[in-house]
Amino acid sequence: MVDAALQHGTADTECMFEVFARRLPGARRYGIVAGTGRLLDLIRDFRFDDAELSWLRENDVVTTGTLDWLADYRFSGSIWGYREGEAYFPNSPLLVVESSFAEGVLLETLVLSVLNYDSAIANAATRMVTAARGRPIAEMGSRRAHEQSAVAAARAAYIAGFDATSNLEAGRTWGIPTMGTAAHAFTLLHDSEEEAFRAQVAAVGPDTTLLVDTFDVAEGVRAAVAAAGTELGAVRLDSGDLPTLVVEVRELLDSLGATGTKITVTNDLDEHAIAALSAVPVDSYGVGTSVVTGSGSPAAGMVYKLVARRDSDGGWIPVAKKSPEKISVGGRKFPVRRLNSAGIAVEELIYVGDGPEDSNSGSDLERPLFVQLVDAGTIDEQFTGPAGTRRAREHRAKILSELPADASRLGRGDPTLPTTFSG
Repeated sequence: MVDAALQHGTADTECMFEVFARRLPGARRYGIVAGTGRLLDLIRDFRFDDAELSWLRENDVVTTGTLDWLADYRFSGSIWGYREGEAYFPNSPLLVVESSFAEGVLLETLVLSVLNYDSAIANAATRMVTAARGRPIAEMGSRRAHEQSAVAAARAAYIAGFDATSNLEAGRTWGIPTMGTAAHAFTLLHDSEEEAFRAQVAAVGPDTTLLVDTFDVAEGVRAAVAAAGTELGAVRLDSGDLPTLVVEVRELLDSLGATGTKITVTNDLDEHAIAALSAVPVDSYGVGTSVVTGSGSPAAGMVYKLVARRDSDGGWIPVAKKSPEKISVGGRKFPVRRLNSAGIAVEELIYVGDGPEDSNSGSDLERPLFVQLVDAGTIDEQFTGPAGTRRAREHRAKILSELPADASRLGRGDPTLPTTFSG
């Protein structure tokens, strides 16, 4: 497309591209935007180096003129979007890219690969956090994901409310709290469970988490308390009938005097399994496969469409796809969230065109949803790095309080807010 546009003389046409999802994955009630901070870093550093240009040349992918254009590529446009951590709904204009056609169309795969994966993880993770009802929850899914996706998943889960990750690279890169426990292999290295537990306690102290289900759980709990004393931090259960087992382990720990020892559970948890454990004395959860694969919805279903282009007089011409079941809405958008007098959201309202004539989008009843992320090629650094990740997490926690009560339901259903276009 870039090659053809450069040859045809339309590459510099000013255009507006928009990211949105036609529906929420898995018939969920709302989505959470994640990946924006990662995306901004990638856009800032997006370059075609000699190795890439040589490959394109040797394989006759594009013409020489396009190779010269790619060699100088730097995104110089502007981008607006929903804040990372914001809730979204079908057809919410999550990201708007305003640039030349060539600059903007080149970003499509990069934008969608980041936002689709990270938002899918955040969508699953926020449901798990809701099901946990305030109990700590850790991301432990690196072994079930691509090595780079694992780091992205840990970040998205943290934004969605997870408390920690076992992925140390995510901790180093994004400032996420890290945690971990020993595996069954460490127990099997030793002649007995108690020997393994004593070795672990000697290395990191009694305020550690001991895995007690390698053999017999009750014997494992007794060995753990014998090794660490009643100051043992926690025991971990990774198998068995967890609702029953947790109750039995709590009673056994209390009988041994380890009343302050916590119980953490893992074992292929998802939001439904976590909800089923809400009535038993679990202290924390560790989730792996389900969170890094989006709990059944591994992509958020977002698309990247051209919605407007400048005409020769400088005005915007709305453009839209009309294919059956894939219709898009053309034109510039101004999204707001309408709130009732109690501060609860009632509608996702999208103004189309130049915005509302008597704009009250700054009023108490309409909360504007766009922030500017890139201005003429310059990234707003407040949304990037560890600080940006923390801000996204804080924003997610804040905005959930304005969603209606049925947003927390785990069953399949309609979006908790309708999306309405005005103008």
